[in-house]
Amino acid sequence: MATDTEPIPVPAAGRTSRRRPALSPSRAGDFKQCPLLYRFRAVDRLPETPTKAQVRGTVVHAVLERLYGLPAAERLPDAAHGLLEPTWTDLLAAEPGLAAIFEEGEDPADWLATANGLIDGYFALEDPRRLQPDACELLVETELPSGVLLRGYIDRLDVAPTGEIRVVDYKTGTAPREIGEAKALFQMKFYALAIWRLRGEVPRQLRLMYLSDRQSLAYTPDEAELARFERTLDAIWTAILRAGKTGDFRPNKSKLCGWCSHQALCPEFGGTPPPYPGWPEPDPGEESALDRAD
Repeated sequence: MATDTEPIPVPAAGRTSRRRPALSPSRAGDFKQCPLLYRFRAVDRLPETPTKAQVRGTVVHAVLERLYGLPAAERLPDAAHGLLEPTWTDLLAAEPGLAAIFEEGEDPADWLATANGLIDGYFALEDPRRLQPDACELLVETELPSGVLLRGYIDRLDVAPTGEIRVVDYKTGTAPREIGEAKALFQMKFYALAIWRLRGEVPRQLRLMYLSDRQSLAYTPDEAELARFERTLDAIWTAILRAGKTGDFRPNKSKLCGWCSHQALCPEFGGTPPPYPGWPEPDPGEESALDRAD
């Protein structure tokens, strides 16, 4: 289930094509949590109304990406704060429907100003003038030997002069408790596996940066661990394909249902899912912002 602090996708207008089904960290997490939620998001592609916190997270991620587009000496707090308003303006122009997150008479500027604390939180954790990332907002896509197609976006990839790789992920919420930390680590192992298969190098460090409470968590994976994780993803994908053939995506009621946007369609809450549209077939269409958000 998406939380209030996950950034949200900006859908491409007029998207009608379907791409080859792939596994992303968020969709794998959806299926583990509730197979019916996976169906609603990955197969039916039902719309969901983002929260203000999710949209704010998207803005902050975009600001940090733009910050690293500046010369190193110019990557200062004032510059980052100055990027906030134009970044939001561009995001809103790309997806005008995001204006619906505000109530009538509410000033978006007051909401946007709350992102300044997250930007300050980032600068409390590191100095971007000392870094030269290999890539920001990097699309990773690779096919495992089993045939599972992995796809996702990495916030930042750092490569040291000696070749060591670090995967960095920004979180605009607070550092999680044990369950939330396991979910975040699942996401980072997914990215580490993708990088290992693409570049032949196991990342030296996986780093999670929690901007709200200015905490940073680091983890060092190894080949044996990533090989086991690959088998886990294979098993998840096998279960997804089994459900995809029949449309038997069963709901799994839990405390997380309170966050779900689709209770009205869920049998656990007296609803009826829409007719199953069938498993999506591969499509050669262009990459869209909706795909990139996974």
